Amino acid sequence: MFTLASYSYALLQATDEVASGGGEFGNNIVGLLRNSTGIFQVVLFVLLIFSIASWGIVFFKLWQFRRIEAQTETFLEVFRKSNKFSEVQSVCKSLMASPLASVFHSGYVELNVQLRHGETSNGPGPPSTPSVRPALRSFDALDRSLLRASNIEVNKLERHVPFLATTASITPFIGLFGTVWGIIIAFQGIGETGSTNLAVVAPGIAEALVATAAGLFTAIPAVYFYNHLTQKVKLMASTIDDFSLEFLNIAERNFSN
Repeated sequence: MFTLASYSYALLQATDEVASGGGEFGNNIVGLLRNSTGIFQVVLFVLLIFSIASWGIVFFKLWQFRRIEAQTETFLEVFRKSNKFSEVQSVCKSLMASPLASVFHSGYVELNVQLRHGETSNGPGPPSTPSVRPALRSFDALDRSLLRASNIEVNKLERHVPFLATTASITPFIGLFGTVWGIIIAFQGIGETGSTNLAVVAPGIAEALVATAAGLFTAIPAVYFYNHLTQKVKLMASTIDDFSLEFLNIAERNFSN
């Protein structure tokens, strides 16, 4: 008669068998990788390179964005509290990690060039009276200067991020290649021995499964962090666009006739 006690004894016995076999399973995996074919080892090496490069990019970009966000917040605080562009320009060098500092610097340089050109355009003669306010000659030129600087900064933010997309798209196929190769080895073993014994088939199938798992292990984090970093780039690009419009509005209010 089947009782709760007998069921508990059977469950404990099965647990002990699994626990005792864990070390043997791990040793079998190590032995499998050590005795695998050269093609399979190349597949794993390529996946390892992709994985190391992807994680390196992820850690670097996360650190970069954390620094950018901190300095951008500081720059916006200084920009909105200052009464003169020259005051903002004086702190730009200490906040160059922020894309807004570079965009501002580009606009500030274009602004100064146009104002100085306007002051000297009348040729030799008495200086202008203090009541005449300097005016910009071309807001389109200022807009183009800000747009060019914005594109440069967005390109910097996107640098290395497409590699994660490449990793996410290509590594599953590399793992699939290892899977196909392992199946080929398994069928070759069957053909050479003329036996369908599990001991003959299992090594090739195991290689196939390890390659698939390695490909997914490399691709899944790359997909996640590619989407995460792409979203951060979009948000920062939007912040840059908003700042450019704010800069143009201030310039138009203060330097237009």
